[in-house]
Amino acid sequence: MKRGSVMKAWQFTGTDKALGFNGVAEPKAGPGQVVVEVKAAGVCHSDVTALDDPGWMPLFPVLPRTMGHENAGVIVEVGEGMDQWQVGDRVGLAPVMADGDALGYGKWDGGFGPKLLATSDNLVKLPDEVSFELGAMATDAGLTAYHAIMTVGGAKPGMKVGVIGLGGLGYIGARVAALSGAKVYGAEINPETRKLADEIGLAGVAESIDAFKDKKLDLIVDYAGFGTTTAAAIETLAEFGTLVQVGMGRLEATINTYPIIINQLSIKGSKSGTKEDLEALYGLMKSGELNPPMNLITQAEIPGAIDKLRAGGVVGRYIATISRLD
Repeated sequence: MKRGSVMKAWQFTGTDKALGFNGVAEPKAGPGQVVVEVKAAGVCHSDVTALDDPGWMPLFPVLPRTMGHENAGVIVEVGEGMDQWQVGDRVGLAPVMADGDALGYGKWDGGFGPKLLATSDNLVKLPDEVSFELGAMATDAGLTAYHAIMTVGGAKPGMKVGVIGLGGLGYIGARVAALSGAKVYGAEINPETRKLADEIGLAGVAESIDAFKDKKLDLIVDYAGFGTTTAAAIETLAEFGTLVQVGMGRLEATINTYPIIINQLSIKGSKSGTKEDLEALYGLMKSGELNPPMNLITQAEIPGAIDKLRAGGVVGRYIATISRLD
């Protein structure tokens, strides 16, 4: 593929519209930018929500936009002022940029195509011991999960922690908290996913987090966000407990304010994470202690993976291997 040629990418074209497999111009690195050849791109449930929920349209001011916010690959071009990076460097890409946009949204194309632009805002070196597939998963499912439970939630040894949703994000969040020495209880509606409890290191697992009301949980992180899950978390927390809301399965929840007041609860939101969070995750993955389940697919299978996520019941993260189209 020569510079200036056209590559094929899966693009968002509007709510309730199928992804378009469109020809787009191959990117060229400007000042402060590099071009990354995408080796792996994760498919996230938020991709489903963006396609289905008109409330997400403000995040797409320019259409079409190449989706894909979980990416890892190799630098193939270095722009002016980016001398700290070299062609051939293996990298993961933290999705959120300094301007508040994210890869696959706003003005930044994502990794559902062979190449993308990146900057110092989001470049993190990917250790040789960590595969591109794991590296991509870590950039959103991992980064968001880690930031919520460790940085925002403050999980620590001896803390009683609840995790709602044990899918791509929740598996990682629960596992990281367990590795930190916290006592972790998980809630998951998928019985097949509940079978991963021992692998994660859970002290208990149930269909709903309120099954652990007697455990007096200090912290609950809701990685599902389906309204009822948020409400159940508030009913379950111990006095002075904290809820960290991450999941966006539904953008509204009906909650009981009584326990918030009587138990003096704190409610925090968490979105994405920092490059430092991603570096810490890569350290855990390098050690082999964090190895979440994955379903490997091709670029052509991305729309089908989105359909399966929409239907529910998926165990593990879908990770697409992206090939250059020469």
